[in-house]
Amino acid sequence: MLRLKLLCIGLTMPIFLWANDTIYDTSEQSFNIDSLWVLLCAILVFLMQAGFKTLETGLVKSEHRTGVGAKNLMDMVAGMLGFFLLGYGFMFGDSLYGIIGFNTDLFAGGDLTKSGIGIPGIVFFLFQVAFAGTALTIVSGAMSGRTGLLPYLIGSLITAIIIYPVFGHWAWGNILDPTNHAWLAEIGFMDFAGSTVVHTLGATVGLVGIILVGPRLGRFDMNGKILPIKASDYSYSILGVILLWVGWWGFNGGSTLTFGNDVYTIILNTNVAGAASCFSAFIFCYFFQDRTELIEKMAGGALTGLVAITACCNVVSPSSALIIGLLAGIIHNLSFDLILKVLKFDDPVGAIPVHGFGGIFGTLCVALFGKEELLMLPRWEQLLVQAIGVEVCIAFTVLVSFIMFKTIKSLYGLRVSPEQELGGMMAGRKMPKDFYEKEGEKKIQYASIKVSGKGYNLINIKNFIDLSKSYRDGLIQNERVAFIDAGGEKVNIEESLRQLSVLKESSLKNEPLMHA
Repeated sequence: MLRLKLLCIGLTMPIFLWANDTIYDTSEQSFNIDSLWVLLCAILVFLMQAGFKTLETGLVKSEHRTGVGAKNLMDMVAGMLGFFLLGYGFMFGDSLYGIIGFNTDLFAGGDLTKSGIGIPGIVFFLFQVAFAGTALTIVSGAMSGRTGLLPYLIGSLITAIIIYPVFGHWAWGNILDPTNHAWLAEIGFMDFAGSTVVHTLGATVGLVGIILVGPRLGRFDMNGKILPIKASDYSYSILGVILLWVGWWGFNGGSTLTFGNDVYTIILNTNVAGAASCFSAFIFCYFFQDRTELIEKMAGGALTGLVAITACCNVVSPSSALIIGLLAGIIHNLSFDLILKVLKFDDPVGAIPVHGFGGIFGTLCVALFGKEELLMLPRWEQLLVQAIGVEVCIAFTVLVSFIMFKTIKSLYGLRVSPEQELGGMMAGRKMPKDFYEKEGEKKIQYASIKVSGKGYNLINIKNFIDLSKSYRDGLIQNERVAFIDAGGEKVNIEESLRQLSVLKESSLKNEPLMHA
């Protein structure tokens, strides 16, 4: 019996010591409950990738599920490699005039033990690389259904190495080293867990990509009328929302970088805001928006509340979190209709309303609802600084991502071929002939121009007519262009050239087109 007691004491002693903050030392960093908590939260944030994959594959066409899933996988790969090799050093390295971090010890895992905070540097890196992956995944949903895998991977790498780390350095560059120069943080900008740094940034990259790649085939007719595209599995996308919601416990709760009493309130605020936002989005859609896109708005509403509370969950009360969530649901529904029905941007998974508008609103909520004693500045000064941070993020991200996507589009092409798009790219299945309803003659709406071995650019037929005659004729003669109708199907070349001639004679200069 005595031996059994001694054995039990021996087995439980390490656990007792761990709970009391001292198991062992490695590189002069004691592993403690804070390290364990942040590592657990990093795992939860990393598993949000599964939530994004489930959400997105449920909302897109069944033919696109495999392609979207592949992009989610490559997000993880690009985020891990790009951030590990260079992004982490650019974000948290020694600041060069407050513009970018630069520390060779942090490049390629050179010295990830470096830390000026209470947890080991490696744990901090794992938490931050999971955040970087989240920003990248937002883009995959926004551009899904028509973007090639290789150009998307290139864009993800550039985002992980340059776009996310540079702006992240401005806002969070002093977290690892409190003496570091992070100019947005120094003027008082507050973004606790990334409403702007992660979500608004990711949504802005996605929005630029949406504009440059164009809508999916069959999303709009010639008059801009929205054509229905059936989602593959709404129940699957709802599962994605639940997985993401669980991940948000780590996303916001782990951003404390310690396991203190404030963790409980932060997680409570997160859940209250998500639930309230889902509720208000459902009610608003049900009674005021003709119940159109009800499932999309319920799912997106929940996520918008979670995005909005992310910046301010550490400075607001639970009752304020409830109000933030209720407002976020309505903001989501209004911005959802703005993006799709007014601006005619094709965002298959609603990433821009959720992460863009939700992120902006949440960042402003720091000043609007935060307890004044917890703010960096007086309330109205804080609101001004929050707005400056949002504007800087959008301006910087638009500039760099436009250059990035425009270069990729010119040199390789962002878009897959019409056959690949309709067949699902990697899915290998073709759309049934009767998927789209056709009315009378098939009229050309797009020109799909082959720019590389596997890259295509899609432009409106009016923009094709505006190209020089010699360039148009060269494309047609070399069979580098295909003409697509509003339903997403090819129109034969003879009929296409006839319609081009009619369009050109009626709206532009009277210049004959080359015939096949």
